[in-house]
Amino acid sequence: MSATVRTGVEAGLVSCETCDLLSRPARGGRPGHCPRCGSELEWRRRDSIQRTWALLVAAAICYIPANILPVLRTNTAVSSDADTIISGAIFLYTSGSWPLALIVLIASVMIPLGKLVALAYLLITVQRGSVANNRDRARLYRLVEIIGRWSMLDVFVDTFTVALVQLQPLMSVEPGPGVVFFMAVVVLTMLAVESFDPRLIWDAGKNWESRHA
Repeated sequence: MSATVRTGVEAGLVSCETCDLLSRPARGGRPGHCPRCGSELEWRRRDSIQRTWALLVAAAICYIPANILPVLRTNTAVSSDADTIISGAIFLYTSGSWPLALIVLIASVMIPLGKLVALAYLLITVQRGSVANNRDRARLYRLVEIIGRWSMLDVFVDTFTVALVQLQPLMSVEPGPGVVFFMAVVVLTMLAVESFDPRLIWDAGKNWESRHA
């Protein structure tokens, strides 16, 4: 017979999402503020699943033009060339800079797509009340949260290139419309990560136990 595991809510405890302090609020209905850092406490983030889905869908929509539209436009006295993220990575590879091409491909294509898939997986499993691999899913959320801090790498590279290559009237480099959509993907996925409450992963397991008790 397995021991019954109590959640923090059942024990009357709430964790601060800013400093991770676990405390017992004076009033159960309203957790109030953290006694250590003063941040507002919440039993669970309000409408976490709905908000995360909305942000995730918006990010997925922006992901398509971010990879189709040019992110960088090079103007010379005789021609004007536009490069998407993929064509830029191909150019770097064919010119011999394959490590840089790999970094651009991973940071600008694979990581944003991976974040979208990972968040969708977490949302679906939570809504279905899955009790499998709770620890792995919690680690997956933390990994997505950490990776999100480096998601603006491609935008930084484009901005640096634009500022560096300005040899008018011989040559100039300017950002393309794809950069705007790429920034939107980055911002929306970061907001989606912040709106998702990882405590719902463990709540799903507790709900399963109550249904099969």
